[in-house]
Amino acid sequence: MGIQIVGLGHRMPDNRQTNSELCEFLDVSPEWIEQKTGITGRQVAGEHEEVREYATSAALMAIQNAKISTKDIDLIIVCTFSNDYVFPPLAVRVQQQLGIKTAHSFDIQVNCAGFVTGLTIAAERLQSDPTLRHALVIGAEFSTRFINVADKETSIFHSDGAGAAVLKRGDSAGYLFSAFGSDTENVESVRLRGGGAAFRDLRKFEDDPNAWHMEMNGLATWRQAITHMPRVIREVCGKASLELSDVDKFIFHQANLRLIEYLVRKLKRDMSVTYTNVERVGNSGAASIPIVLSEAHHAGFLREGDLVCIAGIGAGFTFGASLWRWGSIVS
Repeated sequence: MGIQIVGLGHRMPDNRQTNSELCEFLDVSPEWIEQKTGITGRQVAGEHEEVREYATSAALMAIQNAKISTKDIDLIIVCTFSNDYVFPPLAVRVQQQLGIKTAHSFDIQVNCAGFVTGLTIAAERLQSDPTLRHALVIGAEFSTRFINVADKETSIFHSDGAGAAVLKRGDSAGYLFSAFGSDTENVESVRLRGGGAAFRDLRKFEDDPNAWHMEMNGLATWRQAITHMPRVIREVCGKASLELSDVDKFIFHQANLRLIEYLVRKLKRDMSVTYTNVERVGNSGAASIPIVLSEAHHAGFLREGDLVCIAGIGAGFTFGASLWRWGSIVS
């Protein structure tokens, strides 16, 4: 008996901000952004929209594709760092929207590594607790709400959206193994301080307005990713007694197309083994993996029997990778 992904869904904003539009606020060209990141545009939520709406829409699509009812969901995990509120958890607000009465719902905050972490928690909870029928894992972000549009270190990358997956037990292998790790050498390189307990007092921001916005050291992020992502991918393959060459498909956090291209080369593979959308929609944080996973499946990129490695990197820095045997019952 295995734990399988049986439904996928996603929602992205209708509004697309092109590089040309963004460059009205920056001292760089659209061509520079594309050359540096591979990104040609990003999706930006409307002023009056909420993360909860997107998370719920993605969840409903995944539930519909799984051909189950919302009443069949016993566990809801939402991966986000841009909740509408500081608390309560986004997961319980999504549960309310779905009309589910008794599920166990909670958020996890591992930044862009959130969804691969959430998948692992859900799969291993289903393995250990036979009373759980289905788990719903959502990645949802409105990270552009926390971006200074004039800061090219962040604004050229980030976008909004949500994606979701439904998991259940099946007769064949699905979830195999996961590997995780953290490297705190550059713990402050990607951060958002405003709203935290140490940065609650508005007076603290008079001389430090950047504290209200996401701050990112792009070079440190790049170095962390190219050092640890291949390591954690090799580690999870080792747990399964497999070689990197045994992996059929890779689904990466959509941080930066140039980064994905570099990682694929470092793994001694080519871009045919991965599916990307970052060039079209930007980096949607913890939502990026479920969105691209949903797109890849519905485009027919992921096929029955494929050995799929899902991998992400998040601020801190944290890293995660999991191996899945793609099943025929995925809708």
